[in-house]
Parts: sequence; structure tokens; C-alpha cells
Amino acid sequence: MSVRAPRGASLVVPVALAVADALLVNGVTPGLELNVSLVAAAALLLRRRLPLTVFLVTLPGILIGYVWFAPMIALYTVAVRRPDRRLLAFSALLLAIAHFVPWPVSDFEPTAYRENTLTLIDASVTSVGPIALGLLVRTRGELAARVEELTRSRRHADELLAQQVLSTERARLAREMHDVVAHQVSLISLQAGAVLISAEDGGAREGARTIRELSVRTLDELRHMVGVLRAAGGDLEELTPQPCLADLPRLIELSALDVDYEADYGEGVLEGLGQSEAVERAVFRIVQEALTNVRKHAPGARVRVRVSEADASGTAGASGTAGTAGASGTAGASGAGEGVRELRVEVRNGAPDATASAPELPGGGHGLIGLRERAQLLGGTLEARPLPDGGFLVRATLPGATPAPRAADT
Repeated sequence: MSVRAPRGASLVVPVALAVADALLVNGVTPGLELNVSLVAAAALLLRRRLPLTVFLVTLPGILIGYVWFAPMIALYTVAVRRPDRRLLAFSALLLAIAHFVPWPVSDFEPTAYRENTLTLIDASVTSVGPIALGLLVRTRGELAARVEELTRSRRHADELLAQQVLSTERARLAREMHDVVAHQVSLISLQAGAVLISAEDGGAREGARTIRELSVRTLDELRHMVGVLRAAGGDLEELTPQPCLADLPRLIELSALDVDYEADYGEGVLEGLGQSEAVERAVFRIVQEALTNVRKHAPGARVRVRVSEADASGTAGASGTAGTAGASGTAGASGAGEGVRELRVEVRNGAPDATASAPELPGGGHGLIGLRERAQLLGGTLEARPLPDGGFLVRATLPGATPAPRAADT
């Protein structure tokens, strides 16, 4: 893990080093050498904004004041900020000349070959070193940016791969559902059709008609689910008409249970909230799952289904006249909701009948969990608990209210 120095420290520390260099070389007595060296050190404060100008300002410092830090740091900044080869070569040449030529210029001795050679080597190293270090730091920064970009690209590629794997798995699951479940339900529908044609008893024909209708509806919903799985997520237009409150009476009629259905809600409760269809679908699924559980675990029990409107303070049935129906599912509602309303659905069943045989229906134990998640996604709540008399209660409260109720006659 790399630790980066604070921005203020990286700006002030080089200036402090250049000032110390000026004082150590030229002493503390004011003079041309010290003044030029201090100006060069102070110019480093602007080296990031004006790197080339600051470098030119520091050249008199090494020529007259014999300081190294200020011009070398300035040249390093030029290499980092302005990595033009011709500019860097020219800057290195200027620094080497300023370092090689003595002050005053009249002190230069062309015949001092040994001293001039050592000074030239020293000037070359002084000029090339900051440039090499600056280019190295710049290259390292570019490589770090490229690595970060590659990391983001790799992460994006991993996400795309995961989505592709998920899409493939969803398509495989869709095929399995279509091949297995649709085949079995189709056989049920065909057998029910055969019984409907060949049976002489009216009750048997009615039962076969119900089975056939349920099979067709199951195939429609299965087709919709397969379409959702193949879509690999995202918004999807509904492939089949989705259930609503008006479909509850028919659902109750087809349940073959002893059900009392009561509807007590008014118009305009969900209008303008953009989720009326989702709330109606959630109510339908809650009632559907609750009736399925009654059929599994409480055969022969009486069931009471009530869908009502209430305000946020908890007053149920605030608007609308209650319509009560048995298994035929006839219900009525009228009135208009005012203020903040809620839609409540309650499915209550009594104790199972000991003489009734329970159908051996498979169950995964996830129905109520899914209903609770559905209610929470809509901003509502769902309660499911046993009752003291041996029955069971499922009660959900969903925000908003229903749109104008559709005709519910069967």
C-alpha cells in the first residue's frame, strides 16, 4: 500500500531544502549570491503552475550562487509536467552550461583540463539526473492510470460474463420449466377434456371443465414466467394479462373451498401512484397462496377472505359498501377514498375438518416468505400466524389504495 505525502508538504519541503542549500553554500550574510539563491528557492512555490519559467529563474542560482537543489528540482518538475524531448534536451543543456561556467566568467581557465573534465561530468549528471527521475515518475503515473483502467475493464468484463452466465442459466431453467411442467399440465388439460366429453354425470363434467380451465390458466402463467426468465432481467412488457382484484371472485370459485368473500374498498385509492397494478397483483397472489395453504394444511375448513380499504390511522372500510358473497364470489364496492388510504387483505381459516382428507400436494415452504417480500417491496407489511382456535390468519397491508373496482360478476 502506497502512502502519498500531503499536497502542502510536497510543495513546501523542496522550498525548505533549497533555502537550506542556499544558506549552507552562501552563508547568512546578505549579498548577490545569497539573494539569487533565495529567489531561486522561493520560485519553487510556482513550479507546478509555471514549470519552465521557474526553471529559468533558478538558473542564476546555480550560476552565481552555486546552489543545486533549486534548479534540479525545477528541472525535475519540467520533466514531469512538460515531457517534450527537445524542450528537455535544451533545458538540460542550459543547466549543464550554468553549472560548468564559473562566476564571474573571467575565472574560467581553459587549460585546467582535469578540473574542467570533472566539472563537466558533474554538470552532465546534474542535468540528466532530474530529467531521468522526472520521466520515471511520469511513466509510473501513466502505468498506474493504465492499470486502474485495465482493472475497471476487467471488472466490467467479469460483470458481463456473470450476466451472460446468469442469462444462460435462466434460459436453461426456462427450457426445463417449459419441457417438464408445460408437458404435464398439457396432459392434465387433455385428460380433463376427454372426461368433459365422455362423462355423463353433470357434476363430473363441471369438475372436468374446472380442471381444464385451471390448466389453461396455469399454462398462460407459465408462458409468462418463461418469457421473464428468457428476458434475463430488466423491464419487460407483460406477455399475458396479469391478475387483478376483479379476478378474485373467480379464483375463489375455482378453489373448491368453503369461502366467504367480502370486498370493501372505494375508487381512486391507488390512482396517480403508479403502482396500482402491482398492488392488485400482490393482493391476488396473497389470496391465491393463502387458499393453497388452506387446501394443503386445513382441508374442510371454512375460509373468510376480506379485501378492505382503510386510512393510515387504521380505520377499515372507510369508504364503500361491503358486498358479501360465498364461493360464487359476488362482491360489490362503491364510494371514493379520501386522503391517505391503505388496502388490506385478510384470509382467515378455521380448524381443519377431521373427516376431510388432505390432498398430497408438494410444497417448498417458500410461499409465505415470497409474499412477505412482495409486500415489503411495495412498502407494505404481511402477517401470518396461527389462531387459538386451530385456524390460521394471513393479513397484509399495502400502501396506496385501489383504482376504481372492475365488475366482479361471474
